[in-house]
Amino acid sequence: MQISEILPAEGTKVISSASSKKQLFRSLAEMAGGCFEVDTASVVDALLDRESLGPTGVGHGVALPHARMPGLDRVCGLFLRLKKPLDFNAVDRQPVDLVFALFAPESASVEHLKALALVSRTLRDESVCSKLRSNEDPATLFTILTEHATSQAA
Repeated sequence: MQISEILPAEGTKVISSASSKKQLFRSLAEMAGGCFEVDTASVVDALLDRESLGPTGVGHGVALPHARMPGLDRVCGLFLRLKKPLDFNAVDRQPVDLVFALFAPESASVEHLKALALVSRTLRDESVCSKLRSNEDPATLFTILTEHATSQAA
């Protein structure tokens, strides 16, 4: 599995700020509605439900919110870079500025976990995160994410 298989080219965006997790999840929901034709209210609810189990801020300014969604036939992802970091209750208590959200079909099992592991490995790479933080063009962000995973697989 590669990031290019789960992240559509139009699935990357830079936003100036989000005042809360819920507002961030609304931004993700609007993107998901456009990219994957899912109900935006269901996306927000699913992300909030998952977050209530424990924060998905994994540290070093990275969050990996994820949820299972009705109506999907495959694992899908979206990426946001926040110009103003958001408190996300991350494990290291650092605010988050890189957010990669994953959405899986309700019946997904191993594919969801593989996608989560792939994204986690990619965003643990300090050089990738540095490049993502120094760019604001969505097409460039997409290229950084997809080229890194491809070069690692080779």
